[in-house]
Amino acid sequence: MPTGNPEFDNLRIEHRGPVTVLTVHRPEVLNALNRATLGELDRFMTGFAADAGQRALVLTGAGDKSFVAGADINELAALDARGAEAASLFGQRVFSRLEGSAKPVIAAVNGYALGGGCELSLACHMRLASDNAVFGLPEVTLGIIPGYGGTQRLQRLVGLGRALEITLSARRVKADEAERIGIVNRIVPLPQLLDEAVKLAESIIKNGPLAVSSAIEATLLGADVSMAAGLQHESARFGLLAATYDMHEGMSAFLEKRPAKFEGR
Repeated sequence: MPTGNPEFDNLRIEHRGPVTVLTVHRPEVLNALNRATLGELDRFMTGFAADAGQRALVLTGAGDKSFVAGADINELAALDARGAEAASLFGQRVFSRLEGSAKPVIAAVNGYALGGGCELSLACHMRLASDNAVFGLPEVTLGIIPGYGGTQRLQRLVGLGRALEITLSARRVKADEAERIGIVNRIVPLPQLLDEAVKLAESIIKNGPLAVSSAIEATLLGADVSMAAGLQHESARFGLLAATYDMHEGMSAFLEKRPAKFEGR
């Protein structure tokens, strides 16, 4: 089980070898995100990025009903225009740190992922979902819009028309539809969800760490630039990797029919 950490009140950390399992732990409010939790997530990412021994992150929610049910409405209701914009910018910055991680980040969505919770999952590089998972962006029912990146990331996954329909209708998307339209990579029975997410992480980090981080970087950059610019960046990274120890080790291991021993250099 995830263990407590004296640094954090609302997060639980478990290390499964080089894979970190991070659990949002506010079960009394279905793991809703408040500013304190976002701040803890921000601080956690600083430590995670600097920890060379931890090479992948699996993010989930406490319990078996909710990943993260949304933002803390009590906090949002008290904001004026300037405060709301600042809150949005802060949430966007924290979630962008997840998306921009050089190490793979996998969401294990174990139930409701609504509002800020849906946006949190969208900021992860990949999403596995339990069969009881439900996604949605219900902000328009409160007279606001998604403010932590949902209007931007959802359309990049499912296309403009589907993203607008889901956002404007505020309807909930169950796991099977989420898989069909590309929100999640695959559905896993709830009891196996976390183990499967860790297995996915392990299958990624057995590969060259410099290659993995470069592939993440090139893929994310390619979503925001022209094809020509994306291809140019890909070639540049391809060239840089050819000068690394890991590339020569990987090639030699393949030719010698042995497992590669990557060192991240």
